[in-house]
Amino acid sequence: MDIEIKGTAVPAIGIGTWEVPPEPAYDAVAHALSLGYRHVDTAQAYGNEGACGQAVADAAVPRDQVWVTTKVWMANAAPDDVRTSTEESLRQLRTDYVDLLLIHWPVADVPIADTLGAMVELMEEGKTRTVGVSNYTPSQVREAARVAPILTNQVEYHPLLDQSELLAEAAADGHRLTAYSPLANGQTVPEHPVLAEIGEGHGKTAAQVALRWLLQQEVIALPRSTRPERRAENFDVLDFALSSEEMARISELGSKEGRVIDPPFAPAWDT
Repeated sequence: MDIEIKGTAVPAIGIGTWEVPPEPAYDAVAHALSLGYRHVDTAQAYGNEGACGQAVADAAVPRDQVWVTTKVWMANAAPDDVRTSTEESLRQLRTDYVDLLLIHWPVADVPIADTLGAMVELMEEGKTRTVGVSNYTPSQVREAARVAPILTNQVEYHPLLDQSELLAEAAADGHRLTAYSPLANGQTVPEHPVLAEIGEGHGKTAAQVALRWLLQQEVIALPRSTRPERRAENFDVLDFALSSEEMARISELGSKEGRVIDPPFAPAWDT
């Protein structure tokens, strides 16, 4: 299943690799690709670009059929550093290009236009197919969309976190959200009684219901798991659909207090 964004088809379910060391990251990506995943998400800050790239290179899947995303770390937000660090990412990933290059977090002391301008230059050179942002607030993503063709804003999103403002910004600009920690890092969501009840009616788990809820909003989902059976379960969400009533029930679970990822350098989320 793909999600169409500004004329580009993006695989709707990707394998997340945050906090996964190189060896298990290789195993996770290799196994995910064998299951049918065609979207791999990594980042400079994860320390596993090399392992992810090797798994893609070793897979029995042509490179042009695998969507690879990586992210520029905050310390590399200055234009010259965007270029040099991205070129190093490409070497680590064993590829001439990535499909999506994101700035990982907002950076206060480097203008958004400078960072994105450098990323657009790399796109024009064919070193990334598309560009986007991650962890941007409504006002920040609005500013970013004025200076670059944003494909996505990758943010924490799951049934317990209300992201309606960012969804509205995405709809206004034509980009889409990408959800990391779509199961709230395994906290509450996989055991949530409402999600479990809805899942029973479809023969699915609470986690599968949460992922399907994201897909039906045209949100890309990046579940992460080092357990093979969980990776298979997370991908098995394409053979059922939630009703409008079920979608509404799940949406009612979200609040601004549902965030689980909030590091000290995070922006003021509601700005």
